[in-house]
Amino acid sequence: MSNIDQSGAFPLGGCSVKRLGYGAMQLAGPGVYGPPKDHAAALAVLREAVASGVNHIDTSDFYGPHVTNESIREALHPYRDDLVIVTKIGARRGEGGSWLPAFSPEALTQAVHDNLRNLGLDVLDVVNLRIMFSVHGPAEGSIEAPLTVLAGLQRQGLVRHIGLSNVTSTQIAEGRRIAEIVCVQNQYNLAQRADDSLIDQLARDGTAYVPFFPLGGFTPLQSSTLSDVAARLGATPMQVALAWLLRRAPNILLIPGTSSLAHLRENLAAAELDLPDDALKALDGVASAAA
Repeated sequence: MSNIDQSGAFPLGGCSVKRLGYGAMQLAGPGVYGPPKDHAAALAVLREAVASGVNHIDTSDFYGPHVTNESIREALHPYRDDLVIVTKIGARRGEGGSWLPAFSPEALTQAVHDNLRNLGLDVLDVVNLRIMFSVHGPAEGSIEAPLTVLAGLQRQGLVRHIGLSNVTSTQIAEGRRIAEIVCVQNQYNLAQRADDSLIDQLARDGTAYVPFFPLGGFTPLQSSTLSDVAARLGATPMQVALAWLLRRAPNILLIPGTSSLAHLRENLAAAELDLPDDALKALDGVASAAA
């Protein structure tokens, strides 16, 4: 079993979590819609992740919808005291699995209650407000209205901590005027590095940065440099990509997702992978080659 303690730890929502966590999105069916192909396997992955030391799980009730949260509850409830479950609101699923904004006060309030019910919790550890102004990534626009609703739910005692997802630096600054922001969750990986300066700023502020699609998402990372480094180190390309992220900044928390026990073990083993300086230098050039 891998020793993920070697990944280090960082504060998230008042707790210290291992920097190598688990993202539950892939536990739903194809396109993150409907039930998983193998329900028993999904439960086994969750249980092994926690047994291996993972204490940070990322989810949302719009995965499925409801599927991943219900699986987390079935597999892990009652939860370990040190387990931090981070969910997100701000979207809903349309016909055929489309992703639609859900920013109205009623939709946001319902989403919090759906997450509470399906996770079997009285209060949510961390709720990320997912901004849906563009399907292609962060786009400018005020987040005051939906974040004010979420901050109100926090004051009611339903939410402990608030984060932001798919946001710009301007929106983070706006959000901090409304509520304490404990984490930012944007797309970032070895090849997609638009948030380089943002990560460094958040690190100086002591704020966690959680890259989604750390392995490229639905289009896995493809790079001859990545493959060459992996071959030299006797690792998989995905392990190298995760190890690079762990070295990139101390505030990065990883949530690689999988529905496979074998892939889970491979991902967690990235905590033990030591990247020499020449490998890091080569990997740092992957983004330029992909541009």
